[in-house]
Amino acid sequence: MRLALFQPDIPQNTGAILRLSACLDMAVDIIEPAGFPVTDRHFRRAGMDYLDNVRIDRHASWRAFQEAHAARGGRLVLATTKGSIALPHFHFAPDDTLVLGRESAGAPDYVHAAADAAVHIPLANGMRSLNVGMAAAIFAAEALRQTGGWPRAAAG
Repeated sequence: MRLALFQPDIPQNTGAILRLSACLDMAVDIIEPAGFPVTDRHFRRAGMDYLDNVRIDRHASWRAFQEAHAARGGRLVLATTKGSIALPHFHFAPDDTLVLGRESAGAPDYVHAAADAAVHIPLANGMRSLNVGMAAAIFAAEALRQTGGWPRAAAG
């Protein structure tokens, strides 16, 4: 299971998602260009010392990410407010890659077209969307719950 961040805009959100990924033992793909320089310094505030424990693969473009994903296999599951499937009704697989769009604009049509599934988090009436970091946590938690992928703490 992986998280993929499509052209992230806000380094603090990206740092928080990287921390989440380290804690849940999920690899992360960062699909550039980002709205900030993609360096550890920009992630350290939110990611703190957790960044040393996350597997990050950077991709210079959507096309480069697609090539890497094709080599790995698995489905692309897009987290989007425009998704046709509600999160509680979607069935995850252990090799899924959960794709999150830009904070400012979501994912463009070509990302939607490439996704194997477009899934939304049901929200209360009148609510537009969640912060991308919160959405990442909700998607990751449900995907790991369904696939039995939660990390196992060492006995002690």
